[in-house]
Amino acid sequence: MGMEDETRQFFIRIANSIALLLLWMIGNLLVGIYWKYAFPEHGFSWKNGLYFLISVASFVWLFLRIKRSWKW
Repeated sequence: MGMEDETRQFFIRIANSIALLLLWMIGNLLVGIYWKYAFPEHGFSWKNGLYFLISVASFVWLFLRIKRSWKW
């Protein structure tokens, strides 16, 4: 017996949500911590502001995308 289609779609939706969230987190960690845009060392520059703006905007986009995917 195979898995029911509704159950399979549910698990795929969970996996896609987790994968998108992890991808967003890894990207933010890379740019923010590794490339040091999250910590203004010599004052707040436009690069730090752009990093935070893109980070917040991409999180809002991610939240809306995941929320839309969970609508039945």
